[in-house]
Amino acid sequence: MKQQSHQETLSEEQHISLKMLFIPSGKFLMGSPDEELERTDFESPQHEVMISAFFMAKYPITQAQWRLVAAMPRHYHTLHAEPSDFNGDHRPVEKVSWDDAVEFCSRLSAYTGRSYRLPTEAEWEYACRAGTTTRFAFGDQITPDLVNYRAPKKYPYGPKAQYSPGTTSVDHFDVTNGFGLSDMHGNVYEWCQDHWHENYKNAPTDGSAWLLDTKERISLRVIRGGSWIYRPNKCRSANRNYFGSMGRTRNIGFRVVYSSPF
Repeated sequence: MKQQSHQETLSEEQHISLKMLFIPSGKFLMGSPDEELERTDFESPQHEVMISAFFMAKYPITQAQWRLVAAMPRHYHTLHAEPSDFNGDHRPVEKVSWDDAVEFCSRLSAYTGRSYRLPTEAEWEYACRAGTTTRFAFGDQITPDLVNYRAPKKYPYGPKAQYSPGTTSVDHFDVTNGFGLSDMHGNVYEWCQDHWHENYKNAPTDGSAWLLDTKERISLRVIRGGSWIYRPNKCRSANRNYFGSMGRTRNIGFRVVYSSPF
């Protein structure tokens, strides 16, 4: 069965588009079991979550895509056209804050007429796993020919990887998970909607964003997926991390979603 997708044209002249893949509704166990290698208590307790169908970008937002949207009319604040340390049209944009990513979604929504947003943490993990229960979408082991990560030590029995000099293009490995998504492990961390919580006690089970009742402009937000500078244990499907919403670093990017009309 052919996977449903949608191509969002950003520039016909430059042949730049945004490929969105359909992620079907379903339920899954979010978090990691106690026996998972190098897990943390942040990933507990495992709990069943129901996810409604949505569309997700096949890749993290690239620098070429970012540049086009950054030139669109401002909504809340200015976006710098070239924020990244590792330059390349097909490399993921990085050194963008959570606020920058939200501004990007707002401009893209106005341009397309679709309500683009960041994924919730539950949506992100569901999409990353793509029906799997292993440490990674590819199994319990990843290797340097599948993912851009740092592994000076073996994990748990696989080959060592050299220290990565930076990001790779989003299509570098030509490998996708069961939903057709690429780069869900490694390369760059990805912003999610949710505020940071230290565990899943009382977490929502309907796939919605878990938000704090706060009006503080600066807050801790969830990032997912690991990055080029981290070891493979940080790239696991269940691994969670956080960063300040206004912070910018060379190993955090993002990808976008919109809710399915079905």
